[in-house]
Amino acid sequence: MANLFDESNAPEGEPDKIVVGDFLQWKKTSLAEIYPPALYSANFVARIAAGAASEIQITATERTNYYLFVADSTATTAFVHGLYHWQLEVVQTSTGNRLVVERGDFEVIPDIDVTGSDPRSHAEIMLHKIEGLLIGRADKDVSSYSIQGRSISKMTISDLLQWRDYYRKEIVREKRDTAIANGKPTKTTMKVRFL
Repeated sequence: MANLFDESNAPEGEPDKIVVGDFLQWKKTSLAEIYPPALYSANFVARIAAGAASEIQITATERTNYYLFVADSTATTAFVHGLYHWQLEVVQTSTGNRLVVERGDFEVIPDIDVTGSDPRSHAEIMLHKIEGLLIGRADKDVSSYSIQGRSISKMTISDLLQWRDYYRKEIVREKRDTAIANGKPTKTTMKVRFL
């Protein structure tokens, strides 16, 4: 494992997940090859998918061979957890003209070290609420949840069972992805021995 505080170890490309309050940095070497830092600037802009006003803006520091994007812990502490859509913008220094050159999404996840934070994923929260409805012990706020525009309290048992199965599969996928990211084997890992 490399020291991720060191700029020389900054990962290439935008992160898939960000923990609230973590130091964050990444570089874009391929962008500098097309848009040389001496002639352009780059900005990373993200907005939360939930429709709230939460926006993240990070202006890159231009290096000779790459653009470096950095957000310190003070800045990321203000990030609201959830799914974000982002775009990478390049601005031509001489004209001020802007181009959106890349788009994507990432997830901001809560810091479990913060009192009162809920470390569960969206899928885990929804599964808990659906299972609560199925056994008749729904949370007080469960009626405010909806799936694809349908109120969760108005769904049939058949619909609830279908969504329960969907979220169970999502949780299995999340756990598998986490295991793979941490270099651990999964149930789908095939072990081969060559003789």
